[in-house]
Amino acid sequence: MTLFDYPKPFLKWAGGKSQLIPEIAKRLPEEVKRTGLIKNYIEPFIGGGAIYFHLASNFEIVEATLLDINRELVVGYHVVKYEPMRLIASLKELENDYLPADTEKRKEIYYSVRASYNKQMRSFDYEKFNLDWILRAAYLVFLNKTCFNGLFRLNNSGEFNVPIGRYKTPNIVNEVKLLSASEALQKANILHGDFEKAEKLITKNTLVYYDPPYRPISKTASFNKYSKDDFTDVDQRRLAEFYRKMDKKGAFQILSNSDPKNENPKDNFFEELYSKYKIGRVKASRMINCKGEKRGSINELIITNYYGG
Repeated sequence: MTLFDYPKPFLKWAGGKSQLIPEIAKRLPEEVKRTGLIKNYIEPFIGGGAIYFHLASNFEIVEATLLDINRELVVGYHVVKYEPMRLIASLKELENDYLPADTEKRKEIYYSVRASYNKQMRSFDYEKFNLDWILRAAYLVFLNKTCFNGLFRLNNSGEFNVPIGRYKTPNIVNEVKLLSASEALQKANILHGDFEKAEKLITKNTLVYYDPPYRPISKTASFNKYSKDDFTDVDQRRLAEFYRKMDKKGAFQILSNSDPKNENPKDNFFEELYSKYKIGRVKASRMINCKGEKRGSINELIITNYYGG
């Protein structure tokens, strides 16, 4: 596999972990770094998939399971895995209409696709893979590449409501990225569900990476409504309890989250939840904030239940 073929996320994703790869790689279990082998990998919040794609490029993964509560993401991953060429063909049709169009025509196309996407949702079969999934995934990728900031946001009715972006030449169809992602996904089982669905799959020495919706560090920083329900502090505590249970199983666990101390040095929310574990702080650049002065380098947390890195 050549360098440009290394699989990378095929979607832009708010809070994507590409920039944290070096820090997470340093914290991998010593046995994984020494042998280059991951016997069982679980990622209960797959999101953009940056960490999985990195690991699939650099390590031998025997078995992997990728989960997410966002059913649209799960559809997208299944289609990229099983039908990448049909997905590429559908995207090319959308791209051929969109790119030559002027500003007003692009708006017409974008909002027409968004309306069709939301209408399709009402009767869509999310349970059984079929050819309808290909168009659904094409809509997802198209909207992701052409909407404002690549956000995935739902309103209270569960409809996608992000406005059009201002990209002059959006890269709607990236064949190399889609095909390399498809190749990497061949070894992965893709499931829809809450993170607790992973419990029966996690055993001793399983490597688990958690990237939950980040806890907002301010009132204006919440972009975590990417499924029908928000991920609240109750869910963060539920995840911490799950982390402790999987620790007792002997799993190797890595978790990333926001650092509340960026805004409030006295906020010990995660220190209290993960008091028994190793909490590291790393720098990350986050551009998603309505106030320009709030964008830039901030601390994020990487929490492990073993000592390494």
